[in-house]
Amino acid sequence: MRRHLGKTLVGIGVTVLLLWWAVRDVRFADVWAQIRQGDMVLLLVAVAVATAGFLIRALRWKVLLAPVRPDTRLASRFAAVNIGFMANNILPARVGEFARAFALSRLEPVTASAAFGSLVVERVLDGIVLLLLLVIPVVLPGFPATGALSSGFGALVLRGGIAFVGAVLAALVLLAIWPRHFVTVAERLARLLPGGASRPVVDALEAFAGSVAVLRSPRLLAAAFAWTVAFWLWHGLSFWIGMKAFGIETGLVSAYFTEAVVGFGVAIPSAPGFIGTFHAAANFAISDVYGVTPARSLAFAFGYHFGGWIPVTVIGLAYAWRLGLSLGEVGASEERVEEEIEGYPPGDPGA
Repeated sequence: MRRHLGKTLVGIGVTVLLLWWAVRDVRFADVWAQIRQGDMVLLLVAVAVATAGFLIRALRWKVLLAPVRPDTRLASRFAAVNIGFMANNILPARVGEFARAFALSRLEPVTASAAFGSLVVERVLDGIVLLLLLVIPVVLPGFPATGALSSGFGALVLRGGIAFVGAVLAALVLLAIWPRHFVTVAERLARLLPGGASRPVVDALEAFAGSVAVLRSPRLLAAAFAWTVAFWLWHGLSFWIGMKAFGIETGLVSAYFTEAVVGFGVAIPSAPGFIGTFHAAANFAISDVYGVTPARSLAFAFGYHFGGWIPVTVIGLAYAWRLGLSLGEVGASEERVEEEIEGYPPGDPGA
């Protein structure tokens, strides 16, 4: 676990900084008062909708796994999804994707490297849809003309998201056409990164190269994209209901915009559970952009985040226990997946 110490410390530092930034001008008593006044029934409905979204993730995963194993069971995929998000919620160093791939390899005849490769594809599709949900509200007539996205944190999220997705799309084309050559070049470039940062980058690319069949099949790609849109539209409903629970009546479009800002915000390293990144991003979208009082927007951020944290963590722990996986084994899944990836040549799915 020593290799994760640096990432853990950075994540804790980011969490502390963003929590301070989010609450710096707000009295906690005001936030607590807003939480107590919230509609707990609506909040429970929002949490239930968000938790049901993990089933949609499991359904989508079947399409992404089709090139390496088309007949995986829904129960296995759902268990692995929950174990992965549980790991992100309580373990350091953001090991959730590795834990998810490792768990599926224990449940289905799919190698962890192939499962991880499909998750790289999933993250790319998520990024594309979230970027659309970030940009579309901005160009609609009802978007607040606050200028919040022209400078500071807003500009960072918007421009960073556009640059990231654009770069990923360009890389996808090259990787789909020349997978072996692309990984070889990427490995050489990754050596310029500091410390041990190069290995995870190359491992992700090598695992991804085994799953690019999804990108080469119009049918699979269309299905995967449709499932991705369906998931984020469904998940956005939980934001909308959760916002209404705290008296935030800014409309459905604002909920999807907030979801997108949070989606990119939680990609920033943080302590386990996306603490700080979730709250700062949600507060920025709801308060800075849509003009809701910070106490109310933070009440939503803390209430919705904590409410959603509980079910998937409990379900993930239950599935890990049924599989006989300790938290130590789940935490070590990154090393196991990386070892397996390094055992296969680029472009080999290892299935």
